[in-house]
Amino acid sequence: RLLVRPDAGGVMASLRLVVDRPACKGYANCLDAAPGLIDLDEHDIAVTLADTYHEGDRAALERAVDRCPARALRLEDA
Repeated sequence: RLLVRPDAGGVMASLRLVVDRPACKGYANCLDAAPGLIDLDEHDIAVTLADTYHEGDRAALERAVDRCPARALRLEDA
């Protein structure tokens, strides 16, 4: 299922970043790898800033997944 993210300029969204909240340790490496796409909540757990992302975000999201020492992130097709 493809969704349109309102700020994506009509580009079809095709990616979902899944956060394993119990696994996340709040290292914040993902924030450096994908600025503006991921944040930390009040408990220092990673949260996505969109339900889905468009293909143009793939490289940054893959960096975030790769740089997570807790392996708490997973990128999948939406």
